[in-house]
Amino acid sequence: MIMSVLPPRPKGPPITSLRAFEAAARLGGFTRAADELCVTPGAVAQQVKALEAWCGVDLFERHAQGVRLSRVGVEVLPSLSAAFDAMGEAVSVLRRATAPGRVHISALPAVAQLWLSPRLPAIRAALADVEISVTALEAPPNLAREPFDLSVFYGEGDGRLIARDEIFPVCAPEVARQLQSIEDLANVPCLADAVWTQDWETWLSGCATQVPLPAPVRGPVYSLYALAVEEAVNGAGVLIGHSALVARHLESGALVAPFSRRVTLPRGLVLGVRGGEMSPPLTALVNLLISESRL
Repeated sequence: MIMSVLPPRPKGPPITSLRAFEAAARLGGFTRAADELCVTPGAVAQQVKALEAWCGVDLFERHAQGVRLSRVGVEVLPSLSAAFDAMGEAVSVLRRATAPGRVHISALPAVAQLWLSPRLPAIRAALADVEISVTALEAPPNLAREPFDLSVFYGEGDGRLIARDEIFPVCAPEVARQLQSIEDLANVPCLADAVWTQDWETWLSGCATQVPLPAPVRGPVYSLYALAVEEAVNGAGVLIGHSALVARHLESGALVAPFSRRVTLPRGLVLGVRGGEMSPPLTALVNLLISESRL
């Protein structure tokens, strides 16, 4: 019998299947994993099934209410998470070595447009040798895995609180002249953001008053908070302002706060920083953003 001098090596599982399983197991479901990996829940389920076929055991128990890790899934998850964290750090080291003067920031769209963008000219002037990229995302990225150095999002999680989130109505000066009391809100359009749909209810509850407004408010709804702010500046109605995002417009007089009552939310504007060794440009940018923030 003649044996090959180069016998075929057994194939390991596809890395896409490992990544899909790790994300689903860590986040507690296929839908959340799909959001993080920017694919569909069906694609995540298919990759997990492919991994289960390769290893010959079920990694999840399927139930009508969703999925739950099997005994084997629980056993292997810590090792896989550590491996992907290590890979993420290795990629970060590679990026720092090949592009030491680049910093990539991720931010909520409203934060990128209304809080970060006005600060970029001063940042560029102070850090002339630093190339800064900004990506708008709807949810904070996993800085250990994704190619971002900083993140700026509203939340209560890890990171440095750089601005408390106070909410209160704002409008153009000509609209404010129509508002003598909170009850007058029933006579003007109340603008709303499609994501922060509870803003009006939260503020009104904080005022301990009942205003005859149909739920949630009477007025147009915008999918972009920055667009809602611009419409408020244009005199389209009254919007619930988030202090960090409308500060520039209040300072210029383009918007005014017709009522003194403010409600502080439990969350705030949080600056997240990628773990590991920070490059000098990243350190300088972090210090600059912190010094520019107003608590």
